Amino acid sequence: MDQSIFHQFSNIEAKEIAPGFFSKLIHTATNTINFIEVKAGCTLPRHRHIHQQCSFVIEGKFELTVNDVPQILDSELFAIIPSEVWHSGTAITDCKLIDIFSPARDDYKNL
Repeated sequence: MDQSIFHQFSNIEAKEIAPGFFSKLIHTATNTINFIEVKAGCTLPRHRHIHQQCSFVIEGKFELTVNDVPQILDSELFAIIPSEVWHSGTAITDCKLIDIFSPARDDYKNL
């Protein structure tokens, strides 16, 4: 197996990036893909960053607040958050999420 192309997901160490948010991070030259497991009731505080962010809920329900407007995300509804837009989120249930960031999150490479 070509190790530069194919990778074992189970070999990626999960890191707690915020209380109750456990991430497996994949970095490319242009993107960061964040596979997250979140415990119900855990909240990511209001923040913003230069990265455009696409957020998907694979399992569960997650309340995402963008520019002070809350929206419940599930497996049918996803979000595209522009650069420098304020957002926060709370897991309503235990959740599995995928966030895709562009450009790549250099700050996450050091976690």
